[in-house]
Amino acid sequence: MPRRVYIFEDPDRFIAAAVGQPGSRVFYLQAREGTRVVTVRLEKVQVALLAERLTELLAEVRSRGADVPEEPPADQVDRAPLEEPLVEAFRVGTMAIVWDGDDESIIVEAREITEDEGDEEEEEEEAVETEAEDDEIDLVRVRLEPRRALVFAARALEVVAGGRPPCPFCGQPLNPEGHICVRRNGYMH
Repeated sequence: MPRRVYIFEDPDRFIAAAVGQPGSRVFYLQAREGTRVVTVRLEKVQVALLAERLTELLAEVRSRGADVPEEPPADQVDRAPLEEPLVEAFRVGTMAIVWDGDDESIIVEAREITEDEGDEEEEEEEAVETEAEDDEIDLVRVRLEPRRALVFAARALEVVAGGRPPCPFCGQPLNPEGHICVRRNGYMH
């Protein structure tokens, strides 16, 4: 199948959201520009890392003199649900964040997960094949101004925090029925 590339230069909306109950939620990134909507699936940890890295990148750029706000305007955080129908374009494997100093914007790129992603034994062989495979991997590329990136990160962190509360002993997520806590020698908490 040919590669699909979704590019959003000035999206009307770019959000991270979750569907389902805490403990069994599915996480998505969604971009909309006009009538075009693209939704990709990713893991909770990817959402958290993307939000954290965006915040860190913007803090670094601000410290170097760029005109970047410190906090997102609270009234601009998009808390609306995902656009429907929810059609998953692909599952995200790797992500990249780039600061474009020419127009002072951030580019967020999410690439499709590959079948052998994470397999370290074939790493050397893959290095040779990577260039050819890049032409076959679907991707979403979104360009955001710094304020909109902060707004995205604020919502993404809210979505991640909306899950199960952590166990006060071991930090693992607590299920409604409790869990076997390693810090309590295997007793339920």
